[in-house]
Amino acid sequence: MKKIKEIIVVEGKSDTNRLKDCLGDVDTIETTGSALSDETIKQIKIAQEKRGVIIFTDPDFNGNRLRTIIQKAVPDAKQAFLPRAKAVPKKSDGSLGIEHAKDEDIKQALAAVYTHAETDFQAYDHADMVNLGLVGKPDSHQRRLFVSSELKIGYTNAKQFLNRLNMFQVAPDILVAAVKNFDEGSTHDTK
Repeated sequence: MKKIKEIIVVEGKSDTNRLKDCLGDVDTIETTGSALSDETIKQIKIAQEKRGVIIFTDPDFNGNRLRTIIQKAVPDAKQAFLPRAKAVPKKSDGSLGIEHAKDEDIKQALAAVYTHAETDFQAYDHADMVNLGLVGKPDSHQRRLFVSSELKIGYTNAKQFLNRLNMFQVAPDILVAAVKNFDEGSTHDTK
């Protein structure tokens, strides 16, 4: 299966893992349950601008609540729905969730809304991070903090920073320009 262009918004790590098991190389943003932070909303908005998003939350009360909040913040987001009957856990004491769905049910839910990625984006790797001074230098933390602020991708540790560069498909010239701004002594204001 070709890579899905959009970033899929799910509730948690188990949903991400299930989608990766089913679809392979897929990017997700996790809402981390029913608590949706302003930072996560910002990340979803940026994802929508860069690649588009698909809201794919559990077919239960919390999933619908999250879907409504996200839809208000990002009204043009695509939506995929998994029928409640397809999200039932094997054990009777579990809650409904995407993580319980069969591969074919997940693929069917997404089939009507996703777009195949058409770009030939060349993913960054650890060597790129080292070459740009984003890891391995005394000021790497400050450099990542500044660059993540410039790119509006949110600050994380080095590993997650690399993941976000790839997820948001940051163009090399834009990344290099942000690093250059840091090197040229820009204000280094990371707010």
